Amino acid sequence: MRIATWNVNSVGARLPKLLDWLGTAEPDVLCLQELKCAEDAFPYDEVGELGYEAAAHGNGRWNGVAILSRVGLDEVRQDLLDQPGFQADGAMFETPEPRAIAATCGGVRIWSVYAPNGREVGHPHYQYKLRWLDALRATAAEELGAARPWAVLGDFNIAPNDEDVWDIAAFEGHTHVTDEERKTLTALTDTGLGEVYPRALKYDVPFTYWDYRALRFPNNQGMRIDLVYSNAGFTGAVTDCYVDRNARKGKGTSDHAPVVVDLALD
Repeated sequence: MRIATWNVNSVGARLPKLLDWLGTAEPDVLCLQELKCAEDAFPYDEVGELGYEAAAHGNGRWNGVAILSRVGLDEVRQDLLDQPGFQADGAMFETPEPRAIAATCGGVRIWSVYAPNGREVGHPHYQYKLRWLDALRATAAEELGAARPWAVLGDFNIAPNDEDVWDIAAFEGHTHVTDEERKTLTALTDTGLGEVYPRALKYDVPFTYWDYRALRFPNNQGMRIDLVYSNAGFTGAVTDCYVDRNARKGKGTSDHAPVVVDLALD
């Protein structure tokens, strides 16, 4: 089974790229983030022509997540356990943003997640990000009792280690690399999950994101923030994991590249 995750940075703007990649890479399951479209505007018919069912969760704003599968799409769940919401002024409200969706695909329980950015250290959005990641940990702990392969894939907006950014000095005092954010990943692994780390291809560190500005991609000044965490039943079946850097090349691409995981499941 091939499972992948990709922050497409607008499924509408990236649809030709998405369809082309699906036809070339042929994942059995694809987790998408940053749809920037409402659920009823998702291109169900277009991906369906390639053999994929789709479950989408979006409201047309800057977030949104989806799971595409050609091996079944069951037990669909939107949102995390007690997932917090956010308003621009920092006030919390009942309706959470569409940042998490789950489904069982071919016997594997899969979550597609898009963690909040955090904006700036000390900003209300940063505290929201930490609360949201706490909700992810609680959700993982709730679901991991079932004896089946389980994984959460997506854009975590956190670089787990200093070497996961192109220049750690450039990030001093900024989000994505703070101890508090990284502690949320440690808390996630405390539930019994482990990270599936991509093998290096062209460069030593398999970055997954490069800003559009300042020639970040051709200079490989990126970050590794698109991550895969899984239980032993999933991790033990992994035969390969890599970042498809070619999907970031050219015009009209997302600023993220897909992370691809191959598994040999019984």
